[in-house]
Amino acid sequence: MTDGIAIRPCAKFPDEEVSSNMRNVVRTVAAVAGVASLALVAGCGGGDGGNGTDDAASSKLQSIIKQAEGMTNDELFKKAIEESDGKTMYGIGNSSRGADAATEFIAALQEIDPSYSGKIEWSQPKNNSIFTVLNADVNSSSHQYSMTLIQDANQIQTKMIDTGVLLNFVPKDWKDAKGVNADVDSTPLLTLQTLSKVFQYNNLAGTSYGNVWDFVAEGESPMFMGVNSEPVGKNFLYMLTEDTYATTLKDAFDKLDAGQQAAFKPTVDAMADEAKSLGLEGDNAKYALAWIKLWASQYNEQTDDGPIEQQLVTTSAKGATGLLVYSKLRSIEESATSSVKNVDIAAYQDGYAGPGGFGYKHYLALPKTSPLPWTAMAFISFMVTDEQGFAAWGKDIGGYSANPNINQDHTQDGVVDGKDEFPAMDDKGHDWWVSDDGGRLVLEDAQYLAKVAPVMSDWIDMIVGSR
Repeated sequence: MTDGIAIRPCAKFPDEEVSSNMRNVVRTVAAVAGVASLALVAGCGGGDGGNGTDDAASSKLQSIIKQAEGMTNDELFKKAIEESDGKTMYGIGNSSRGADAATEFIAALQEIDPSYSGKIEWSQPKNNSIFTVLNADVNSSSHQYSMTLIQDANQIQTKMIDTGVLLNFVPKDWKDAKGVNADVDSTPLLTLQTLSKVFQYNNLAGTSYGNVWDFVAEGESPMFMGVNSEPVGKNFLYMLTEDTYATTLKDAFDKLDAGQQAAFKPTVDAMADEAKSLGLEGDNAKYALAWIKLWASQYNEQTDDGPIEQQLVTTSAKGATGLLVYSKLRSIEESATSSVKNVDIAAYQDGYAGPGGFGYKHYLALPKTSPLPWTAMAFISFMVTDEQGFAAWGKDIGGYSANPNINQDHTQDGVVDGKDEFPAMDDKGHDWWVSDDGGRLVLEDAQYLAKVAPVMSDWIDMIVGSR
């Protein structure tokens, strides 16, 4: 533990070793309800933790949140100091950088009160187990986690929002910030950041990719994390069927030459009836399904975006392509056989047609049984309103706060001694990436995902399984 911050891995539930507190959580849940009953309880809005106080706790927390949403950061920070001095707040998140933000937050509180001795312990879950951990904690008789940083809008909507497990908090200073992208209505929870996964290709073969359909042409095999090992990637495929993005794919198809169109047309035509059977009513749904079918049948499945990037930048990967987290370029060490210079970002090429990738989000929220809610809300507000609070993520390309006042400028990150040595590193920023005239990122929408996932998931799995 350093400077009041500890980070520990959050083990997979319940197969690996966990803390004694969380073992008690599992025992309590198993004894009270059993695994099947726990699923039923979670699906019905959460249990009472065996003590009949869960609903009351949720109501009390909602009242506290309402008060907090009318307070400035200064007021919230004082409430946090009063609540957690000498205590440890536990947070859980899909990003280990929450621990770095926590270090800055503790320092900010100690600037206000040098005697403050609160601590934050941060856990990062493994194997998409965060939903299991949070459900177990909320349904236990001893609640540990005060806040969470969580991803995957589909599961968040169905497992956390619809069930009432997580409650939303929107800070006053965030809402009042000039130019803030206040997407409260279109997201399930407060957004920490939008992360971009973008189409990249190794340029050493001299081949360019000027259209999103190029990545699913015959013989192509883009590197991509497995759709069931990282659900946000599957969400990307679901979102392509939404009318806006299906139309973008159709427009890109129209920009192909006659020969390319002829190659794809049989697949597109075959998907017309498939779209109807899946309940997709948009005029251009067949284009989305055709692209998804080709992608799902051809992509080169990988375990993680880091190794994809490490391979993509090598001299031996001529002509290789991938769809991966943009910020992974930051970890490349220049050598005779590996260089960021060997990679181009597809959407940055003149005339590129179609989506340049997809954007998923990290969200911030409080479990309805949060033991230290004032501290949790102060920490959340710190991350979305203070440059130091977001610096752990904002220091790299590819991640964008909804608050433009705390984003760092990365448009010149590829410039060395006045020369643009690494153009792939010149991040054009959030507004460019989400615009129709820019990167056209496919952005996740929680309610749409929850609507189409039940029919699309098995359809995609069938294609992947038949490769």
